[in-house]
Amino acid sequence: MSWLRHFNFKLLYFRKPPWDTQISPPELMEFIAQYPPGRALDLGCGTGTNVITLAQYGWRVTGVDYVGYALRQAKKKAQLAGITADFQVDDVTKLKNITGAFDLVLDIGCFHSLDPDEKRAYIHSLERLTTPGSIYLMYGFSREADGKGPGLRDSDLSEFEISFDQINREEGVDRGQRPSVWVTYQRKPTDNLDQGTSK
Repeated sequence: MSWLRHFNFKLLYFRKPPWDTQISPPELMEFIAQYPPGRALDLGCGTGTNVITLAQYGWRVTGVDYVGYALRQAKKKAQLAGITADFQVDDVTKLKNITGAFDLVLDIGCFHSLDPDEKRAYIHSLERLTTPGSIYLMYGFSREADGKGPGLRDSDLSEFEISFDQINREEGVDRGQRPSVWVTYQRKPTDNLDQGTSK
C-alpha cells in the first residue's frame, strides 16, 4: 500500500470511515455460534467493533491496525464495554509484534487493499500464526473489470490454497452495490502441507 493511501486511511479515521459501521456482520455472528471460543486475531481491526464482539463471547482477542488513532478509539470502546483485549499497532504484512497461534484470524476489508507483494507477505504471516484447523475468515471487494480500486482476484484467493482449504465462499454486494465476497478457509493438516510441498 502506498504512503498516500496510508495517509488517506489515517485521515478518514478523524471523521467516520464508511466501513466503520459499529455493527459486527452476520457472517461473524454465525461463526461465533458454530465454533467454541479460542484465541482470535483481527487484522485491520479499526476501532475494535469485532474485537469487542468476539471478547464478549469468550474469545481472547488481539486487534491489529497501523492507525494509532483508530486503536486509541478501540481501547476506549473496549473499556466502556468492560472487556479485555490486546490492541497492537502493526503492519499486517509483517506482524512483528504478534506471536503464537490463533484459532481464528478475521479480516474484514484489509487484505483486498494490499498490492501483490504485500499480499504474499501477508499470507506468509498468516501461515506463521495459524496451525492445522485454524479458521481464516475474510471479507473483501471483488476486483472490478476496470481493475481500479482495491479488490480480490481469483488468483489472490488461490494463493491461500497452498496452506488452507476453502470451506465456504459467498458472493454478494456491499451497501454501495459493489461486488464483494466472504471466504472461509481452514488451515490444512500438517501431513497435507508436507504432501503439497513435496510435489
